[in-house]
Amino acid sequence: MSDQSYDPDAAHDFPDERLNEVLAYIDDDEEVQTYLDAQNVNPVARMRYNDHGAKHVSIVRDRALTLYELLHAGDVEFNGAADQGLDVADEPVIVGLAATLHDIGHVVHRDEHPYYSIPLAADLLDRILPEFYDTGDAVRVKGEVLHAILCHHTPETPLTTEAGIVRLADGLDMEHGRSRYPYERGGRGINTVSSQAIRSVSLDAGEDAAVLVEIEMDNAAGVYQVDELLKAKLNGSGLEDNVRIVAVNSSDGGDNIVERIEL
Repeated sequence: MSDQSYDPDAAHDFPDERLNEVLAYIDDDEEVQTYLDAQNVNPVARMRYNDHGAKHVSIVRDRALTLYELLHAGDVEFNGAADQGLDVADEPVIVGLAATLHDIGHVVHRDEHPYYSIPLAADLLDRILPEFYDTGDAVRVKGEVLHAILCHHTPETPLTTEAGIVRLADGLDMEHGRSRYPYERGGRGINTVSSQAIRSVSLDAGEDAAVLVEIEMDNAAGVYQVDELLKAKLNGSGLEDNVRIVAVNSSDGGDNIVERIEL
């Protein structure tokens, strides 16, 4: 499987200067980085759930921006920034900020965390966005980022392509490393066990869709990650026609219950 990831230093076929300036700013922001560390305590240390901290955010943001780049290259239409009269350069900024801040509500509680993420992220955005935008555009970018944060939660329906990307990217962090800490601490819930079965996830340009996602698992338990969690993220994302997902069981165990899944 080939793989593509977002490299800020690489050349891109979309305006990337504003995005890279924002990413550099928030990666050096003490308050944001503290949230990314603190938000992991409730889900992992207290509930023995999968990682929702800085590593999870790094993977989700990378995959969200990779999805954005592949979809942009595939001439998929984006409507979040456009409907607000913002620039194309603001599309990846919305994606990057939402992917970074989507889980900070975990500092309050794992349950219903997207709704706690909204006011916490709003406070951060009120401080960060004026560094890059005038008041009017800052308000519009803020609204789009908060929409994407809310809609990473599957009961909420994304109304923009940018929000659909963040929702799907959140589901694409599923490899075994994400469940290492709860598994070592004795966590044996279906989320932890199924994540242990996922070996790798790769994103690349597709032939019959803008994006091809390939997933390798070595145990049928990984089916839960793909057919339950990831499928729920894809459905209703608005990206169903533009993303093809193929999961293959690479186990050498002989009679595999599940050999291949396509979404």
